[in-house]
Amino acid sequence: MPETPEGLLARLDALGIAHRTVTHPPVFTVEESKALRPDLPGGHSKNLFLRPKGDGPFLLAVLEEDRRVSVNALARGLGLPRVSFGSAAELVATLGVEPGSVTPFGLVNARPGSVRAVFDRHLMDDFEWVNFHPLTNAMTTAIRPGDLLRFLRHLGHEPELAEPPAG
Repeated sequence: MPETPEGLLARLDALGIAHRTVTHPPVFTVEESKALRPDLPGGHSKNLFLRPKGDGPFLLAVLEEDRRVSVNALARGLGLPRVSFGSAAELVATLGVEPGSVTPFGLVNARPGSVRAVFDRHLMDDFEWVNFHPLTNAMTTAIRPGDLLRFLRHLGHEPELAEPPAG
């Protein structure tokens, strides 16, 4: 069974990681989430779940929400020849979330090594708090960037920071 939002937040609490979660109507796009901003200060993201051509782990690209990037330029910049978007079934099987709820917190459900998590350096370096869905797009959780990276390492993942190419 995939982790629940409540279970995820309890894991953060158990590690002493500060976080703040708000509940809101489900949002499916960056534009819809921007309407919630007065209650959600800090950095916000768009999250791309990608499948490389050939073998290798899935790619979770966590980008600052206004970052404009070509998916294939991003892939080339990360040493991958080509990528395509992962299917809804692959997303559910790998991260345990539905389309519209892609989040780095989904790595709680992923086997270490099955997903390469790459974070936009600007998002992780320039904000005191960053905001992500805690496995559902009807909630948003604020967490300090360093604490998120520490949590992912605790789960057995090794997140990367990168400067995505302009696109």
